[in-house]
Amino acid sequence: MEKRPKISVVIVNYNVKYFLEQCLFTVMKATNGMDREIFVFDNNSSDGSVEYLKMRYPIVTFISSMHNLGFAKGNNVAIRQSKGEYVLLLNPDTFIGENVIADTIAFMDEHPDAGACGVMMHAADGSFAPESRRGLPTIMTSFLKMIGKTQRYYMSYLPKDEVAKIDVVSGAYCMLRRETLDKVGLLDTEYFMYGEDIDLSYRVTKGGYNNYYLPLKILHYKGESTKKTSFRYVHVFYKAMLIFFRKYYGHLSFIVTIPIKLAIFFKAIVAYIYLQCGRLKKQLGLLDMVREDSEYLFIGSDDMTEECMKIARKRGLAAKAVVGNDCTMPDGHHALMDLIDSKVETFVVYDTGSYSYRHILDIISKSPNEKIRLGTFSLKTGMIITEKCIIS
Repeated sequence: MEKRPKISVVIVNYNVKYFLEQCLFTVMKATNGMDREIFVFDNNSSDGSVEYLKMRYPIVTFISSMHNLGFAKGNNVAIRQSKGEYVLLLNPDTFIGENVIADTIAFMDEHPDAGACGVMMHAADGSFAPESRRGLPTIMTSFLKMIGKTQRYYMSYLPKDEVAKIDVVSGAYCMLRRETLDKVGLLDTEYFMYGEDIDLSYRVTKGGYNNYYLPLKILHYKGESTKKTSFRYVHVFYKAMLIFFRKYYGHLSFIVTIPIKLAIFFKAIVAYIYLQCGRLKKQLGLLDMVREDSEYLFIGSDDMTEECMKIARKRGLAAKAVVGNDCTMPDGHHALMDLIDSKVETFVVYDTGSYSYRHILDIISKSPNEKIRLGTFSLKTGMIITEKCIIS
């Protein structure tokens, strides 16, 4: 009898090959020594993602779609080919600590009621991502969120550093028990993008399992693979809300459903107007008038800092470099605040050969600062990766 892998990692990619490369590198480190299989479903990317990564990661199974099938269909194709005891759905614009997958599996092994587990996600400024824990969008919760009261929706009354049962696990990192998927089914393909994680989480609980939040850190570049600054995002996101509402609350009286639907349409219109205003300001140059040039601070080995400073000079970037590693400079940039201008956006770029990803996540989340954004550099790729751009 063929041995079943312990974990199947499934990543759906669309035009983010360098973020995906970093994501795959961290997955390889986090699953080293495990019985594993890794799938990348590519949604007909135009940036050469598959060609670029196939030779670099021969252990990965790449599935190349001829069309953009969306998040749900892409995941389902790969899940059907997978055989792991656990299935991890992971966004390509993330990177994870070396301990995260093993610790999630250990928790689920010890808690057979855990159908799905999510983790503590952080943005590039180190701030906690509220979508790490979400409540089910019931009528009341949805109404409160529409009027700006998000405590119930984001379950913000729960401690961030403790394990907790939650309603919804984010699709950016969602580990699922195979037997749970066999029982409740795969992702609902009526959703193209957004909402499918809410739908699946709801079916997990209806199937008799629990969804858990674990305080294990990952970084999510918040939509690099989906680009939230477009009309398409507004359309797809609010359409997903309507699909969920129609599927689970469509039987209710129109006296209840009409106000909620009107609220969803209203929020979509407001989001679109806000988007258009932002574009107009950019075209008029109003945004550039208040924007200050970004600076860079490189922290790592001699070779890393030398290479990064070469890139900075070639690109005309304002930059400083400090030699250090997780032993000599365990607090990272927190020990170098005198080198950082508090009025200017600064990208602190860490050498992934000198610092583990787990350590980098601990440093950036220690004291979030909206003016300080995380970047990484690997001598293997020779690329500076930040949430806004890839520089080489």
